[in-house]
Amino acid sequence: MKNKNNLAFTLIEILVVIAIIGVLIGLSLFGLTGARESSRNAKRKADLELLRGAIETYRSDCGQYPAVLASPLVGTTTPPSACSSTNVYLSEIPVDPITSYSYRYYSDGIIYEICAYLETSDAPAVACGGVSTCGAKPCNYKVINP
Repeated sequence: MKNKNNLAFTLIEILVVIAIIGVLIGLSLFGLTGARESSRNAKRKADLELLRGAIETYRSDCGQYPAVLASPLVGTTTPPSACSSTNVYLSEIPVDPITSYSYRYYSDGIIYEICAYLETSDAPAVACGGVSTCGAKPCNYKVINP
């Protein structure tokens, strides 16, 4: 026969359940942090590839790479005729997902370099046009003309 006093959980059982929940929450926080960093890095790489496509199209029309990246990226009024100021190659230049970081662009008209900081990379610092900072961190990822 059961005693009515034995129907409740003991203090030890409650403490064990709370400890298990705490461990699970702690493990999930580490997993989410890594996933967020990976997601931001994937966006950075996609942004640089988007820029690369626009810059290559610009070069195809204008005969050289743009000296600076400005929003919107448009053609110039100088020849060749396919390089018209009405051509919009990129309506808005993408920015880094973290506001204290930035993309760096360098071009002399013949070559170009676009750099970014990847959070989960142990790669050494790289320079774009002699400058190796991408906002608050050193650049460690570079895209160059093919």
